[in-house]
Amino acid sequence: MTSHIRTAVLSTAVALFAAFPGFAGGESNVDEICATAEERYVELFGHASSEEDGVTVVTMYKYNFCPAAITVPVGTTVRWVNVDKRTSHSVIVPGKPESDRAFPEEAIEFTFLVPGDQDYLCGPHWETQKMIGMVQVTP
Repeated sequence: MTSHIRTAVLSTAVALFAAFPGFAGGESNVDEICATAEERYVELFGHASSEEDGVTVVTMYKYNFCPAAITVPVGTTVRWVNVDKRTSHSVIVPGKPESDRAFPEEAIEFTFLVPGDQDYLCGPHWETQKMIGMVQVTP
């Protein structure tokens, strides 16, 4: 899929699902899912995700990005870490090719160099599971 088509699909998907807050992953309790995702992160890596140096961590768990929305300054590297037990995920950032799949305990990184709101999604799960996130990049 070409970059401009991928960006159009991403924009359309985000617009459609923005009308349904709390629908990500088909789960009703996103806070509970994200708390469990953090527990899994600590089990796997021995420390909280907030203790990572030089990156902002977003976990991927039960078809959710945790947290689903973050704010970071320009130049920040975001690391998406798969803490699921069996499912792989990818990340699509507008204008960039889809990442490789991250299998359990693997990560994907991207450095945000342009200010503004940048929606992203999980390639295999955005449509069926509404797995969509947003990074607000500040100057």
